[in-house]
Amino acid sequence: MSTVKYTKDHEWIRVEGDVGTVGITDYAQGQLGDVVFVEVPEAGRTLSKGAESAVVESVKAASEVYAPVSGEVVEGNAALVDDPSLVNAAAEGEGWFYRLRLSDPGELDGLLDEAAYKDFVEGLH
Repeated sequence: MSTVKYTKDHEWIRVEGDVGTVGITDYAQGQLGDVVFVEVPEAGRTLSKGAESAVVESVKAASEVYAPVSGEVVEGNAALVDDPSLVNAAAEGEGWFYRLRLSDPGELDGLLDEAAYKDFVEGLH
């Protein structure tokens, strides 16, 4: 069973066991426009909650991606290096950025669930 949580910076994390898969939301990729470059963290890198973890560049802007929780990166999505447009095509699927092993699962409690995230996004318009 997996749990999906969201941040107010428009990242999502899908947690299965003690590993979380992280990416940006459909809303975020829609705001960015056509993604042309993605830099993902390397395996073995330790991330702190709220720290810059990846970079996504579009035709409109460059944006940092922040770690929704603390942990050690176990895999970066190499497919994004070859095909950054996966972020636009499937932001919450094949367009994931990296996976990390959570060092403090309790940090998930501070994140938004899907309903709360949808309410947050609606409030931005």
